[in-house]
Amino acid sequence: MSYVDGYIVPLPKKGLAAYKKMAKTCAKIWLEHGALDYVETLAEDVKPGKLTSFPRAVKLKSNEVVVFSFVRYKSRAHRDKVNKAAFADPRMQKIMAQKPPFDG
Repeated sequence: MSYVDGYIVPLPKKGLAAYKKMAKTCAKIWLEHGALDYVETLAEDVKPGKLTSFPRAVKLKSNEVVVFSFVRYKSRAHRDKVNKAAFADPRMQKIMAQKPPFDG
């Protein structure tokens, strides 16, 4: 069994190119610091559910798509070690200093 951090965010369609660039850099950072996997997905055609769904979870607007991402680790301790190193990485510091292409 492994440990995972998962993220669901609404992304304005006009921000897709910027998000892909950011995600590519983040993937490199996390994998270099030891993450087992780094996965970014788009849920472009997911319909709102009656009770719950990705579109409902992020209050999706008509000009947005849902991004579902996850990073996989060996354990919680491994996750904590990788995240500490990744967030201290100068490339990540640069990303965090910029306005993100999505509404967090």
